[in-house]
This record gives sequence, structure tokens and C-alpha cells, in this order.
Amino acid sequence: MSETKFPTEDISLPSAGWFYDPESPLASGQIELKYLTAKEEDILTSSNLIQKGLVIDRLLESLIVNKGISFTDLLIGDKNAIMIASRILGYGKDYDVRITCPACGVVSDTKVDLTSLEDRKIDEPKVKGVNSFEYTLPMSKKCITFKLLTQGDEDKIDKEVASYRKVNAEIDRTLTTRLKHIITAVDGDDNSANIRNFVDNEFLARDSKAFRNHYQSITPDIDLLIRHHCKNCDDERRVALPIGIDFFWPDSGV
Repeated sequence: MSETKFPTEDISLPSAGWFYDPESPLASGQIELKYLTAKEEDILTSSNLIQKGLVIDRLLESLIVNKGISFTDLLIGDKNAIMIASRILGYGKDYDVRITCPACGVVSDTKVDLTSLEDRKIDEPKVKGVNSFEYTLPMSKKCITFKLLTQGDEDKIDKEVASYRKVNAEIDRTLTTRLKHIITAVDGDDNSANIRNFVDNEFLARDSKAFRNHYQSITPDIDLLIRHHCKNCDDERRVALPIGIDFFWPDSGV
């Protein structure tokens, strides 16, 4: 019995494959996605996956055609680009959203052309295939070695944050937990216990903000900020594209 063939598209990754192991299929800078079928709609309507917050991940895993790719190896920015591409392949480029004006609070309906979203511009690394960078903190002058987060890292962060919430739900420790997974060494010291102590007790707020800004500036990703003009107060600025469950299930009628 012959294997069923679905129409597919090759999608360019924001990272261009620069930061993956040269032996990985992801190093090509492209990934092959198939169009959504009724099988994927089963995933989208799975209440169990929705409650666990896994519905998007399972959907994207199902759509990736390439052999030898582990979903957990994907850089977060590349995953975001795959998510946008999958939505376009599945339901078209037009996405109707409701945006709350940051200035006056008025909610307005907006149609976004998802094909207009562009990759964030980053510099090509001197050495390809290496996910490791250095940054000198402006205040303490400590040298931070860090990496770009993958989906596997995000999964670990989510589990760790969830365990913290069980102990103390009042304080959200997402920020410091993410920093502990991003940073791989401080002044050459790669001991994980020392890194965690640094983040908790020595990382100055001004240094933390500067580092996070730098991290964002070099992270390959798709730009999910859109231009919004409020007709009520005439405020105009770039706002984050709202992405909810209906992003992959527009006007389903189910």
C-alpha cells in the first residue's frame, strides 16, 4: 500500500539554521510542513491537550514532515515562525483579532495579514553551529556566557515554575528561572549552583534588564509586533499580536 502524500511547503527559519548542530536537518535553515488536515483538527479540539497547554506543540509536531527532527531541539523563535506558517497553510493569511488600546482601553477589531510579519534581523555569527554567546554586564562588568533557548529548555522552565507555584503562589519566579536556564557561565564558572546563586542574589536589576534587552536583540524570531492605530484616541504604536486558541480555529462553528 503506497504512502499517502499531502501537499507541503518549505518554510524558512528565522535562525537560518546557524545555531544548530551541522549534522541536524535544522541546520539547512528550512523545514517542511504539511497542510492541516482533519487529523490535525482532532488535535486542536482535544480538551485534554488544551487543558495541559500542549495543543499547539502537538499540532506543530504533527505538521513537521522532515525526518530526524526533534521538536524539543527547535529554537523558540523558529517555533514561532513555524506556528505562523502553519496557521497560514491551514486557514489562510487573514487573522481577525481584538486589540485593546494601551492608551485609552477601547477595544477594536483588526484584520491582520499574517504574511506581512517579517523575521527579526540578526547578524550572521562568525562561527556557525554554535549556540553560545558572551555579554559583559554594564554595571558589575561580569562576563555572562549564555545560549538561545530551545523548546526543550522551555519545557523544563515550565515544569520548574509550576513546582515553585505549588510552594508559593504569590511570587511568579518565571523571570529568574528563565535566566538560570539561559545563562551557562558567569566569569567562566559553569557550575549550575553558582549560576543560580548569582541570579538570585547578585544579578543587579539594571544588569538584568540590559542583558535581557541584549538577548532579545540577537534572538532569531518572527516579529510578532503589529502597528495599531486607535480611532478613539488617535494613539498609534506597535502592539503584540494576540494569539489565542482561536488562532488555529477561526469561525469553526463547533
